[in-house]
Amino acid sequence: MEPALAHLSPGVLQHDQHLAAETAPPLGMPGFSLVWDENGDLAVSAEAAPSCSSSFTPVARCHEGFPQELHTLKSAATSYLSPHPHWGSREWCQAPGGPIAIGWAQQPCPREGLAPPSCFHPSSWCGRTRRFPSLFAFRVFIIFRAVQSCSRSFLPLCPTLLDLSPLHFSLLGTMPYLLHNSKPRPPPLPQEARATHSSGKGYQELKQECLRSGCLFEDPDFPANNASLFFSEKPPIPFLWKRPGDIVKDPKFILGGATRTDICQGDLGDCWLLAAIASLTLNEKTLARVVPLEQNFGPGYAGIFHFQFWQHNEWLDVVIDDRLPTFKDRLVFVHSAEHNEFWSALLEKAYAKLNGSYEALKGGSTIEAMEDFTGGVGEMYEVKKAPGNFYEILEKALKRSSMVGCSIDTSSAAESEARTPFGLIKGHAYSVTGIDEVSYQGQKVQLIRIRNPWGQVEWNGPWSDNSLEWRLVSPSEQKRLAQTVLDDGEFWMKFEDFTVHFDKVEICNLTPDALEDSTAHKWEVTIHEGSWVRGSTAGGCRNFLDTFWTNPQIKLHLTEKDDGQDDCTFIAALMQKDRRKLRKLGAEMLSIGYSIYESPGGDEHLSKDFFRYHASKARSKTYINLREVSDRFKLPPGDYILVPTTFEPHQEADFCLRIFSEKKAITEDLDENVAIDLPEPPNPTPSPQETEEEKQFRALFEQISGKDMEVAAEELEYVLNAVLKNTKDIKFKKLSLISCRNIISLMDTSGNGKLEFSEFKVFWEKLKKWINIFLRFDFDKSGSMSSYELRSALKAAGYQLNNYLLQLIVLRYSDEQFQIDFDDFLNCLIRLENASRVFQALSVKNKDFIKLNIGEFINLAMNI
Repeated sequence: MEPALAHLSPGVLQHDQHLAAETAPPLGMPGFSLVWDENGDLAVSAEAAPSCSSSFTPVARCHEGFPQELHTLKSAATSYLSPHPHWGSREWCQAPGGPIAIGWAQQPCPREGLAPPSCFHPSSWCGRTRRFPSLFAFRVFIIFRAVQSCSRSFLPLCPTLLDLSPLHFSLLGTMPYLLHNSKPRPPPLPQEARATHSSGKGYQELKQECLRSGCLFEDPDFPANNASLFFSEKPPIPFLWKRPGDIVKDPKFILGGATRTDICQGDLGDCWLLAAIASLTLNEKTLARVVPLEQNFGPGYAGIFHFQFWQHNEWLDVVIDDRLPTFKDRLVFVHSAEHNEFWSALLEKAYAKLNGSYEALKGGSTIEAMEDFTGGVGEMYEVKKAPGNFYEILEKALKRSSMVGCSIDTSSAAESEARTPFGLIKGHAYSVTGIDEVSYQGQKVQLIRIRNPWGQVEWNGPWSDNSLEWRLVSPSEQKRLAQTVLDDGEFWMKFEDFTVHFDKVEICNLTPDALEDSTAHKWEVTIHEGSWVRGSTAGGCRNFLDTFWTNPQIKLHLTEKDDGQDDCTFIAALMQKDRRKLRKLGAEMLSIGYSIYESPGGDEHLSKDFFRYHASKARSKTYINLREVSDRFKLPPGDYILVPTTFEPHQEADFCLRIFSEKKAITEDLDENVAIDLPEPPNPTPSPQETEEEKQFRALFEQISGKDMEVAAEELEYVLNAVLKNTKDIKFKKLSLISCRNIISLMDTSGNGKLEFSEFKVFWEKLKKWINIFLRFDFDKSGSMSSYELRSALKAAGYQLNNYLLQLIVLRYSDEQFQIDFDDFLNCLIRLENASRVFQALSVKNKDFIKLNIGEFINLAMNI
């Protein structure tokens, strides 16, 4: 099945008048359809064009990858229209079947968020809201038009019935948000790489189009201009983008095989990437997966190339054109020692496109690129603290085609790329390309081979290229070790010297077998994806007990011992997603880590008190600002809770958690289930048995409502505020008119838009209960409660919500200080109960799902 055109929660069916003045050309859309796909996501699209019986061809797509997708869509625009004050820009893009309108906004996040223009039909737009540092909010609205041909279907549009679970239904009326499946998933296969070009077409389709038209490919997603080079500065010199055929007479994609000497660093601080590429060349199978080898500049050349990378549990196929930045006919960035070989330069360009720009590649960890080339799991060693069998560990890793990098620490920024007396560069990424023993003066000497991605500047100590030690080694031994005296950046050194001069070693294992015994195991892998969102699930580390418990929690069942062992071995690898892409928005790598606790039993989210009185059984070695933190553990069989966190609270990011285990380990998200426990509505008290409080209400009701004893929202607002202002325990300004309208929506059984006195009495009992819950969690008696306490407060009211619902509610009802006042808390509870009551009433045949046609669905969405 093709990816859905747009994914969004049912909340998109509601919109306010925030941009009511906005105008746009009519789209002439005849209708729309909503369907749930196989992953539980809701897809919305325009009704199929007349020539389409049951399918639709997307002219653009919304994915999780905002704002990178936003950049892609912007680059496709053909004309520019004057922006609305609230919108960063609005453009019309020409697509095969008609125009699509694109709007986006960047501004300090208002409490209401942004809404689509009221003149746009609610069904014709989609949105995704994410918060980034500095309290900025981004939302993208895309209006689609059906195209006239249906060569590629994405979802059948004929069904008009929706299967809604309680989770989906409870999202009605919430902020537009991407609802995705949080259940653990198996790792993807490389051959399933997803095409990423904005046209929706794959490499072969794009190439054939170019061959038919006789035009060389020009990539609109990564244009040959300064925006693809840098985002924070201008090029220091004027670069010219040229194709290889304009630089040399006889360009080759690969010349004489792809080897580590093909990678020479240019004027970009991406040695970490080049060290990984050098390691990649040591494994032909892995190299051929990342760099498809059938590409060339000969017959069938169309100026288009493609490469495959692993990103957060998904293989992506990245298409580029072959225009490269040059200065005086020389490549500015990565180049090969052979001037007519271009695979390494094109690979670097594809990786730059994946991350948004060349500048985004400045600075990084070698293991990051290694994982993107393999989908493997990384482990880091501090050389001075490495185990006694460290030589054997590295030997085994290289024999199993693991990728290995090393580096020397710096004590200050001034030491970056400083050269030591032995010719080594501090703060620089090297590749480990070999390890072996050599006979020397009757003894075996352990050697290690290192490569500098600069293609020059080498170690000048013992066993360096021109050292005296090699004169005492036989020519056959030198040939076996491929020892040369070229200044190519590669050198041998004694392993003992290596442990003295180098500080860190990074190993990326294609499977976690590499560092264990010689018997290969079949490792089990499960993957969880989630988010840290300010105000709800970004609780920070254990130092911040008040919010630590609100982080996502994953339960790990270790049931089978390792063969011949008493414990269970597993690797936990926690990765923060897309931080390099978001550099242009000011984002940096966050310090991340995790703790592992023994489970007390049960499947509920653990509370603050549990972490107050229980110590962790294991944890990541440190919190560090790397893309991924991973460690290997051995624990007795049992149930454990893994809590992934950022170091500081209120820091936002998406994450991917991978669990590698020797024996099958079962994992589950403790925040996945939605459970509603509502008491039966009480019967109103008969008039003769009314309490003194109810008698006072009746008198006030009669005074306000008149003889019919019914009040409208404005009158209800007066009644409630008149009573509650005398309540000493609670501090708030007043209940809003919208709250009173929601109260009537919840309690009005006659459907006349007013509240009878009997209905009011029932609501008053609810209100007293909700006030008590609010006061219990308003710890400082300020009249507001922390949004991090909302999970517990809602649970006390009968609602167990998962992380995604909680994040939605916090985004809607909390302020910038993550506080929720009573009026917003009341609105939240009213809407939750309203949705839950309606769902219970409609789920007669099946308690887990209801069936609605599209009219019924919209009717409910507008009434909750």
